[in-house]
Amino acid sequence: MMKAVNTIRIKKGNVEEVLARFQTPKSVHTFEGFVLMEVLKKENSPEYDELKICTTWEERKFFDEWLGSRASQKTHDKKNEQKSADNPIISSQLTTFQVAIQHKPAKQEV
Repeated sequence: MMKAVNTIRIKKGNVEEVLARFQTPKSVHTFEGFVLMEVLKKENSPEYDELKICTTWEERKFFDEWLGSRASQKTHDKKNEQKSADNPIISSQLTTFQVAIQHKPAKQEV
């Protein structure tokens, strides 16, 4: 399993505007090997707001297929087109991780 994390830095006070873009599932949710998406909102950041868009995939190959897909390209091209003064996004950085260890809740015996 692998996880991709896109860290998005946002102009202070604009996080809700960007967060709304992730409210409704998009094409990534339909791709083979997609397991889960989590959107994490950083707390108490004095300089800027920050979101982490985390997707989990069964295997790296599925993430790579999505990343190279036309649907992914369209989504990210739209973000890049909006490079103007009114764009709330300061920066974006993608990192990937191999899930090395994962623990799930212990089952309670009754």
